[in-house]
Amino acid sequence: MRAGFLWVILIAFVVSAPAFAGTVTEELAERLGRGVESPATEEEAQSLAVLAPFYGARAMVPLWVSEQGASARARTLARILDSADRDGLDPQDYGAQAIGALLNAERPELLAQLELRLSLGLMQLASDLGRGRTSPHIADPKLYPYREAVDRGRVIRGAAEADDLVAYLRSYQPQTPRYDRLKAALADYRVLAARGGWAPIAGGPTLKPGMTDSRVAPLRARLRLWGDLKEADDRALSGGEANLYDEALVEAVERMQVRHGLDRDGVVGPASLAALNVPVEARIEQLILNLERRRWMRDDLGQRYIFVNLADFVLKLVDEPKTLLDMRVVVGKTYHMTPVFSAEMTYLEINPFWNVPLSIARKEILPKIRQDVSYLAKNNFTLFSDWSGGAKVVDPATIDWTLAKEKSFAFKLRQGSGDGNALGRLKFMFPNRFSVYLHDTPAKSLFKKASRDFSHGCIRVENPVALAAAVLADTPGWPRESIEQVIDLGKRQVVTLSKPLPVHISYLTAFVNKDGSVHFRGDIYKRDERLSEALLGARARRIAN
Repeated sequence: MRAGFLWVILIAFVVSAPAFAGTVTEELAERLGRGVESPATEEEAQSLAVLAPFYGARAMVPLWVSEQGASARARTLARILDSADRDGLDPQDYGAQAIGALLNAERPELLAQLELRLSLGLMQLASDLGRGRTSPHIADPKLYPYREAVDRGRVIRGAAEADDLVAYLRSYQPQTPRYDRLKAALADYRVLAARGGWAPIAGGPTLKPGMTDSRVAPLRARLRLWGDLKEADDRALSGGEANLYDEALVEAVERMQVRHGLDRDGVVGPASLAALNVPVEARIEQLILNLERRRWMRDDLGQRYIFVNLADFVLKLVDEPKTLLDMRVVVGKTYHMTPVFSAEMTYLEINPFWNVPLSIARKEILPKIRQDVSYLAKNNFTLFSDWSGGAKVVDPATIDWTLAKEKSFAFKLRQGSGDGNALGRLKFMFPNRFSVYLHDTPAKSLFKKASRDFSHGCIRVENPVALAAAVLADTPGWPRESIEQVIDLGKRQVVTLSKPLPVHISYLTAFVNKDGSVHFRGDIYKRDERLSEALLGARARRIAN
């Protein structure tokens, strides 16, 4: 049960309580003193523990109301709570409807109720803006971002002193333009929804440049609506053939494809048609889910850092405010999902060897050894007796592999450096509990695919030498030429970075670039589904209680 929602139990108790014939101050004191009769969650107890001393220090003088009614600040806060949907939040989580019904109240007991509702709504909204509505790990056990809990006492004390409540609550949301741009996109897509959204484009043969087809006209209209086709460039509006797939439309389709993470080929095949036909309501939901993800993320990613978006299959090396380098990556398969977390890169290895994880050795390599024991020698593997520091090298020919069982396989396999090494020529290390790292790969062809989830969880990079040169730019003695020379020598070498480099592994299926272009990506790991279920489940439990 989501703790943040359960303050409604307190409100329900207050509303049902018999009227206390006194002033607003007396009513407030009586209600705070009464507390709740049902078991309180940790978050609910925290809210009550904060409000009692806060109002006690004020001699129970209300913050939002007076004996005459709701103050101007109360009405301002009510409007803020009611507009929480601008951040992809639900105003009813903060009591907006009930607060609206009480704004014109005159009886002391109702004004006391309004006072409590406003304070509790304020604290909950600040908490949700500051760290999200649900815990990342609850939404998905493979998510490990972390934001500190919001200090509710500080929230209410700060609100009492704030001259501008709008600016005050805005200070709790992520302080990054990435969040602001996503929030603006949500508003824009809601406008599109209010205007009726868009109808599906009919299926049929793949639309290619130069074709004339009745589906081209609605395609033009869709791309104008989305901003991929500017009216000034649409020749159909100046007397051209609306059903002709002309050059301007090809360029617009390519822009749409880039925004949706598709192959940029200017052809409307099944994948592009599917992206075009995602309804506006689904895109709005996607924007809301990714606003939640942004609330989980730290505001300050560092001056210089690596950012990987798993859903986008892209790595960026950033030196704020510029992106110095970006490249394609290969991420974990659906059953080897790469986790979401942050760490610091401290060293890299040139010509690394590969200690094969037991799970891979047992499930993938053991069957190959059974078929041909020379597989190990052909692929530059050394067999060790075990994983201890004193393990001895074992001759594979001395083992009866027909008796080797997957569960009892305890040998250590190490693949030596070289072109055939699964890690390629470079390995970038940011120590973490998941044993995830960035590395080169001999399987270069995979980078040509639009969807690149093929690894066992680690992240393969398209241009490792360029990344190494950029990562070591501040490390004396390691220009690109030196890196290439060591690679050519074939000898393993560890290079320590002069300064740790933050690495952020994220999962964003919707984001907005600096140029204002709104991007959507496929939910390869079904994490949108799990997050949606977590948020809806929390709401259902709140309503049930």
